[in-house]
Amino acid sequence: MAQEFAPIEQILIVGGGSAGWMTAAALAESLGAACRITLVESEEIGIIGVGEATIPPIKYFNQRLGIDEATFVRETSGSYKLGIQFVDWARIGHSYFHPFGQHGAEFDPVPFYHYWMRESLAGNVKGPIDDFSMAWAMASAGKFSHPVADRRLIQSTFDYAYHFDASLYAAFLRNYAEARGVTRVEGRVVDVALDPESGAILGVTLADGQTLEAELFVDCSGFRGLLIEGALKAGYENWQHWLPCDRAIAAPCARSAVTTPYTRSTALAAGWQWRIPLQHRTGNGYVHCSSFIGEDEATDALVGALDGELLGDPRTVRFVTGHRREFWVKNCVAIGLSAGFMEPLESTALHLIQYGILRLLALFPDREMSSLLAREYNAQTTAEYERVRDFLVLHYKANQRGDAELWRYCAAMDIPDSLQYKIDHFRNYGVLVADERELFNNPSWIAVYLGQGIVPRRAPAITAMRPGVPVADRLRAISLAMDEAVAAMPDHDAFIAQHCASPHR
Repeated sequence: MAQEFAPIEQILIVGGGSAGWMTAAALAESLGAACRITLVESEEIGIIGVGEATIPPIKYFNQRLGIDEATFVRETSGSYKLGIQFVDWARIGHSYFHPFGQHGAEFDPVPFYHYWMRESLAGNVKGPIDDFSMAWAMASAGKFSHPVADRRLIQSTFDYAYHFDASLYAAFLRNYAEARGVTRVEGRVVDVALDPESGAILGVTLADGQTLEAELFVDCSGFRGLLIEGALKAGYENWQHWLPCDRAIAAPCARSAVTTPYTRSTALAAGWQWRIPLQHRTGNGYVHCSSFIGEDEATDALVGALDGELLGDPRTVRFVTGHRREFWVKNCVAIGLSAGFMEPLESTALHLIQYGILRLLALFPDREMSSLLAREYNAQTTAEYERVRDFLVLHYKANQRGDAELWRYCAAMDIPDSLQYKIDHFRNYGVLVADERELFNNPSWIAVYLGQGIVPRRAPAITAMRPGVPVADRLRAISLAMDEAVAAMPDHDAFIAQHCASPHR
C-alpha cells in the first residue's frame, strides 16, 4: 500500500537577482498552481550582477521555460558567445581560445584530437589546435550563425552561449514568474524563526514587522547566506589556497564599434581582467588577490585598460572561493552565491544556479523533508563544485609566468589529487581522464592543457596502429571547409541587428 504524503503547499524564496528569479521562474513553470511561491527581496540590497557571461547549458534552461531566444537576447541587451579567449595566461604575449564545441571534425574511429596531437608532435602541423576550432574561426572573424543540425557539415561542430545584462535578465524572469503566480514581497529580512525541536525554519520577519511562513525555504540571499549560514550554520569550505583571488573590481564602459562574439580574459599581475561585450555597453572587471595588490591600484589598472568611456563608478565585490559544507539543511536549500562562489573565470555562476534548481526539482521533497533527499542533493552538488574547481585551478597552476608573485605562487602550489591525476595522464599519454558528469568536456580540457603549455610526451598509442588513414588530406579538407563556412556567415552585429536588436542600446 502506497504511503501517504503531505505535499509542499508554500515555498519562500529569500532574495532576488538572477538566483532568486531563476528559481522562482523554474519552480512556477514546474509546479504550476500546486503550491504558493513567494519571493521576498529588498530594493535596499544591491545585486552583484557581475555574471554576464554564460556557457551553453543556459540555452536548455531557457528552453525548459519556453522562452524564445530572440526575445530573451533582445530584452537582456545580449550578444552571442562562442567561447573565451585567454590572453597572457601561459606567458605574456601568448593567447589561446577555449571554444564551445569540438576541434576539427571526426573522420575515423580514432578521435580527431588524437591525430592532431600525433601530427603536431611530429612537426607536421605548425599552428595551435585553435586553427581547427570552428568556434574560433567564427569568433576571430567576428561572425555568428546558429549551428546546423546536419552532422556531416562543419557548421555543426560548434556551440554557443550568451553575454547579457544580469539585472535585465532578473527583471525579465521576474515578469515571467509573476505572470505564473509568483508573489513578490518588498522587504528586508531581519529575523529568522527556528522550530525549537527540529531546528527547521518556521518563518522570517521583515523590517516592517511582517512575517512570512513556508514549508520549504530557498536561500538566494547572496554571499551573506542569511538562512543557510546565518540561521542554520551550514559551514563553509574555503578554497582560497587553490584559487587565491578574493576581490573583483567591476566597471562598465561604452560599447565598442564591433561586438565580439566571445569573452576575453586577460591575465594581469595580480589576477585577470574580463571583457564582456553587450549591445548597450561592455562589462569589465579585474578579479585579483588582495594579498598582491591594493584596491586603489587594481581600480586604476582596470580603468586604464578600458577600451571605451567609463560609464559608472567602479565597485568592489569581495568573495571567498568555495562552497557551503551543506547546501540543503533541514527545510532550506541554498542556491546561487549563498551556496558558494566559483570565480567567474569560466562563466559558471549561472550554471551552478541552474543545476542547483534542476537538482532541487529532481529531488523535490514533501513536508516530511527527508534527510535522505538532502544527503543526495548535498553529495551531488559538492561533487559538481569540485569538478568545476579542478578545471579553474588548472588555469592558475599551468602558467609559465615568473613575472609576478601571484603567478609564481600558483605555479608552485600543491593542487587537488583529482586534478594532478588528470594532468599526469594527459602529459604522459595524451589521454583525457574525465568523470562522465563533467561540466567541461574533452575539448575544454584540451584547449586549456595545450593553450597553457601542457603538451603530451607522445600521442595516444592507437594513432600509430592505423597507418592507412589519410590524416594530412583530412586536415586540409577540414581547414578548407571551415574557411568556406565562415566566409558565408553574417557578421555578429549584422545577425543581432536582424534578429534581436535591443531597445536598451
